[in-house]
Amino acid sequence: MAIYIDPPLWPAHGTVFSHLISDLSVAELHAFAAAAGIPERAFDGDHYDVPARRYDTLVALGAQEVDGGTLVRILIGSGLRIPARHRTQRLRWTLLARWNVVLPAEPVLSEQLMDRWSETHRNYHTPIHLLEVLEALDLLFAPDDAADLRRQVRLAAWFHDAVYEGAAGADERASAALAEELLAGLVPEPEVSEVVRLILLTASHRPEPGDRAGDLLCDADLAVLGRPMLGYGQYVAAVRKEYSHVSDGDFAAGRADVVRRLLSMDPLFRTETAQLRWLDAARTNLTNELHSHAQPTP
Repeated sequence: MAIYIDPPLWPAHGTVFSHLISDLSVAELHAFAAAAGIPERAFDGDHYDVPARRYDTLVALGAQEVDGGTLVRILIGSGLRIPARHRTQRLRWTLLARWNVVLPAEPVLSEQLMDRWSETHRNYHTPIHLLEVLEALDLLFAPDDAADLRRQVRLAAWFHDAVYEGAAGADERASAALAEELLAGLVPEPEVSEVVRLILLTASHRPEPGDRAGDLLCDADLAVLGRPMLGYGQYVAAVRKEYSHVSDGDFAAGRADVVRRLLSMDPLFRTETAQLRWLDAARTNLTNELHSHAQPTP
């Protein structure tokens, strides 16, 4: 476990910048940066951009000097590197292009939604999560899924965490109400009602048997559970950061309840594609996380 820095060679804002990374975890990187007085706004997904004037101080504090190519290889090897499509500006373009497939005549609404997903208090429920849900839907849709079903499920994905304050149940209800308000007159009323219904399902992730649209949205929303082990750890760390106002003990207890609920769901995933792609990894990840929250016996 180490912190690495490359030489200040990257020009911007009238100076040159270095990149500061961890080979272990984003949490380790944030802790080092905070101790060094680097503002959080300098963080860009998997690294901090730091000006040349800070270079010698950061090395003195323990950052190991490597060249730029080596730094990139370390970051890739750690599994922490953020894909290019998840970088802030490209991510926004990608999502807006996807919106244009669903409701091309409503670009203002897409910008409003993007602003909501980009709120600064979010750490997991961000545009990256939205894109991952939409990409999961791409994998889950079957050739015979009707166009109107696809549109409704995608609209529900766009709205399902449009309101996020960390209040389970209340957030889903507020997001559904927002969808009902903003989609009125833009799509037929029965479709608005279906979008609202689907959003509310993400509070429990328990669609009724035969609910194809509900199965698709819930499986896509839970696809994060089937990430590789390191990616799952990043997800849990991001959720922890969203609850940074909660003590470690209270978070562990609350999170353990969530994990137990997910493990009790049978089936956890409803579609065959999701079961094949994510079920085994999800159950392993959840079981390991539950063990990590277990309290030692007195």
